[in-house]
Amino acid sequence: MRFIVDGDGSPVKKEVIALAKKYHKKVLIVTSVDHYTTETYPDFVQFIYVDKGADSADYRIVKEIKSDDWVITQDYGLASLVLPKGARVFHHNGKEYLPETIDQLLEQRYLGAQLRKAGQRTKGPKAFTPADRQAFTNMMEQQLIKEVN
Repeated sequence: MRFIVDGDGSPVKKEVIALAKKYHKKVLIVTSVDHYTTETYPDFVQFIYVDKGADSADYRIVKEIKSDDWVITQDYGLASLVLPKGARVFHHNGKEYLPETIDQLLEQRYLGAQLRKAGQRTKGPKAFTPADRQAFTNMMEQQLIKEVN
């Protein structure tokens, strides 16, 4: 089992790396070349850089996924592609995407896009707070403890 992070917009990369270190897991961060970093990371963290493009990171994650991986993404579309492969998928707000609910989330995303296309304004995501960061860490740790036991 490893963590795969959809790295372009993830605010929880550091938290995932800390959890991976604590539980002896590997981390794969897939991100566009726009987010290239020279920062040094531990050996258990691997980066894959992809070309610029709306779905380049998503396609690479789908290619890399294994059935026991845990994916961290806020992208419902990506979640819908990796769930059938047996991976567990989590939003950075701590909620797990499930096969039973992914269609409803995709429909909500579609309806929001239609409203925006028609000129209506829709609410964006709220700012990610330290409390959100802690909630994510707590939830993931609970899931990891269940996995170990």
